[in-house]
Amino acid sequence: MTELLALAAVSLYAIVLTLLMPFAAHRLTLLWLARRRAGGTIRRPSSGVPLPAASRVSRSAPAGKPAQPADPSPPRVTVQLPVFNEKHVVERLIDAACRLSHPRTHLQIQVLDDSTDATTLLARRRASTWRRRGVDVTVHHRKDRTGYKAGALAAGLESASGEYILILDADFVPGPDLLEALLPSMADAGVGMVQARWDHLNEQGSWLTRAQALLLDGHFFLEQRGRYRGGRFFNFNGTAGLWRRQALVDAGGWQSDTLTEDLDISYRAQMAGWRFVLRDDVGVPAELPATPASLLVQQRRWAQGGVQTARKLLPRVLRGPWRPTVRFESFVHLCGHLAHPLTFGLALLVVPAALGRRALGIDRLWWLDLALFLAATAPFIAFYWTAARRRGRAAGVAARGVAETLALAAGLSVLLSGAVLRGLGRSRDPFHRTPKAGSAARSSYEARGGDFRGRRLVVGAGAIMVFAGAIAVAAGHWGSLPFVGLFAAGYLAVGLGAGAPAGSRAAPGAESSVTASAGADSGASASGEVGEEQRPHGDPDRGPVPERLRPDSRGLIGGEPPVAEECEAA
Repeated sequence: MTELLALAAVSLYAIVLTLLMPFAAHRLTLLWLARRRAGGTIRRPSSGVPLPAASRVSRSAPAGKPAQPADPSPPRVTVQLPVFNEKHVVERLIDAACRLSHPRTHLQIQVLDDSTDATTLLARRRASTWRRRGVDVTVHHRKDRTGYKAGALAAGLESASGEYILILDADFVPGPDLLEALLPSMADAGVGMVQARWDHLNEQGSWLTRAQALLLDGHFFLEQRGRYRGGRFFNFNGTAGLWRRQALVDAGGWQSDTLTEDLDISYRAQMAGWRFVLRDDVGVPAELPATPASLLVQQRRWAQGGVQTARKLLPRVLRGPWRPTVRFESFVHLCGHLAHPLTFGLALLVVPAALGRRALGIDRLWWLDLALFLAATAPFIAFYWTAARRRGRAAGVAARGVAETLALAAGLSVLLSGAVLRGLGRSRDPFHRTPKAGSAARSSYEARGGDFRGRRLVVGAGAIMVFAGAIAVAAGHWGSLPFVGLFAAGYLAVGLGAGAPAGSRAAPGAESSVTASAGADSGASASGEVGEEQRPHGDPDRGPVPERLRPDSRGLIGGEPPVAEECEAA
């Protein structure tokens, strides 16, 4: 290695590490904030921004006069269910929404359907069944997906009758008491949104779902809680959240110029003066992506959309009147996905940098790689260990989960780097929904044949890391091996795991023998009927369906009305 190349490798390595270290340190900051004792149910960031005049009128009593007593009648709530080609889970979703405990006279359910397959027919049939039980549930079908999910939510809001809007994605299965748990947080008229925690229906399906579960637990128990308790901006997670309708209006409504419409409107609402509440004591079960292909669709959308939102809103945040801590947290939050290309760059540079130090005669700093590895990974280990223990996992299970989570995060870095770069540009990519399988073996619109876009890339990156490890061993650069081993394990686990079966979709011991029809992308016959062989939830004679992943799992359609009677307290 020439002296110039050696200097370049060492310098680039130092630059990448310098840029990555703040992300690692930031994890420790959130961990500390999350462990602080909350000062009350709602943290009030001193943003210095007045509430919109149109909203202040209804939020406080006139000066010098006592506040009027609260209206004893239950609030009217609209539940919005945005779906697109969700034939495997749409019936389960509608069942769960219609079981919500709230007076029927004050509950409206909108199925916002952009589907081009049998989902529309299945949704209409299910909605008709529930309407006969007295539930106001309608299917709003759009033939034009303008604006994708944001467009569907905006269209639904035009006909929504609720003062509050509960949004549930197709892979969520809320308990009947969700509204009862979230609505009390709206008693403070300055609260614009209440976010519940995500729980996991199929966590034990494979190492992939276990790692995702821990990533999400870290997000809710530590990231979101730290931002909330520290008085920083935090975001609506796109689902399992209850909005005050006026907050959506004051924020400027749903906009589709980014792939993360939820993050976008969250910042705009908080910059308009609304406060958010995190209810991480309220869990809403959801289905985790069970294959690398489906996970990659989700993560690419989040990474590209997050960077798009940073480009759109970060200048306004940094110029705003908020406290420095709020602005700094917003910067790290919105730019967090930049860590993916930096992490991939670090993986490629760790061994060349070690060889470069030898060429430059500074090989005595061999211990630097090991020290930097500990400095870069220790905050993440502490972060996810704390999240695992907070969820109640045993020490051994938590340790395995942390290792799997670090491997997954490393493995995704190569695949998400391109999405980050597209977000930095001005690419207007379509909104790709995360494939959901429900009780089927595989979603009908997931890549078939056990392959996924980018598999060769990630397997190739794994091979490069194995080769780099061999070079490090031959050269005696033992300090580089922890880095190399982590990245090699992550890349190969994600890449080679692409062809693995989805695994169990319920708790351990639950068995599913229901499989998706190989070519039934529409699931409907020419006459518009759904044939028995194409039914997405299978036939009873073909085997049991996991309890928590099948529609109407509690058999409530044929039983007593699942919602409160008219004017009855929910």
